[in-house]
Amino acid sequence: MQKRILMLLLVLGLMLTAGGCGGKKNAAPPPPTAAPTAAPTPEPTAPPTALGQTEDRGQDYIDRFVFLGDSTTYGLAYYDVAPETQVWTPASGTLTLSNWQIETVECYDEQGGARPLAIADAAAERQPEYMLITLGLNGISFLDEGSFKEYYISLVQAIQAASPGTKIICNSIYPVIGSEVSDDIGNERINAANLWIEDIAAQTGTRYLNTHDGLTDENGDLRAEYCNGDGIHLSPAGFDAVLQTVRTHGWQ
Repeated sequence: MQKRILMLLLVLGLMLTAGGCGGKKNAAPPPPTAAPTAAPTPEPTAPPTALGQTEDRGQDYIDRFVFLGDSTTYGLAYYDVAPETQVWTPASGTLTLSNWQIETVECYDEQGGARPLAIADAAAERQPEYMLITLGLNGISFLDEGSFKEYYISLVQAIQAASPGTKIICNSIYPVIGSEVSDDIGNERINAANLWIEDIAAQTGTRYLNTHDGLTDENGDLRAEYCNGDGIHLSPAGFDAVLQTVRTHGWQ
C-alpha cells in the first residue's frame, strides 16, 4: 500500500514538472527591440559674414569684379589700377550714400564709350559676377546709424533684385589721416560706421570685407605711403594693398 502511494506521488511529481516545462514553452515572447532612431541631419552652417583669409585667388578673381563707390573708389580707374570698365562711379567721381537712387554711374564698354545709368539699371544690364561696394565716407558726417543703414540696405536690395546672381561684398570705409580731416569724418566715426556696414552685410546675406585694418599705421591712421597726400584718398600703392586683401580674402 505504501509503495502504491509512493508511486502515485512520484507520477504526480513528474506530471507537475512536465506541466511547468510546458508553461515555459508557451510563455509570451519578449517585446521586440525598438529600432534605433536616426539622428536628425544637422542644418548646414551659414558662412560667416566677414570674409576671412583664403588662398590668393589671383588676378582672374579681380577681373570678375565691378567696383561701385564714391571718390575712394574713383582712384582705381584714375590711377589705372583697374580698368574703367570695372569701376562704377558718377561722372563727378564721387557718390553720397543718401543720393544713390538719384545718381547715375558711368558704365564703360570695351571700346571706351560710357553711358550714365542708374545703379540698379547698370546691375541689370551688366549682371556682374562680383561687386565690391565701398560707400559711406560721404554719409557718416550727417547720417545717424539708422539712416545710414536704411540707405545702404536699400541700395544692396536694389542690386540684388536687379542682378540676383551677383555676389556682393560690402567693403569697409578706408581710414584717413586724422590730423588732416575734420572730426565728422575722422577715424572714430569711420570705425563705428564699419561696424554698421558689417551688420548690413549680415542683414542682407552679403559679405563684409575689412580692408581698413591693412591700411592703418600704429596710431590707426591711414599710412602715409597709402595716401595720395590729401589725408583721405588712397595712392596707387594703397589701392594695390586693397586689391591684395580682396584676392586673399575670397568669397566663401
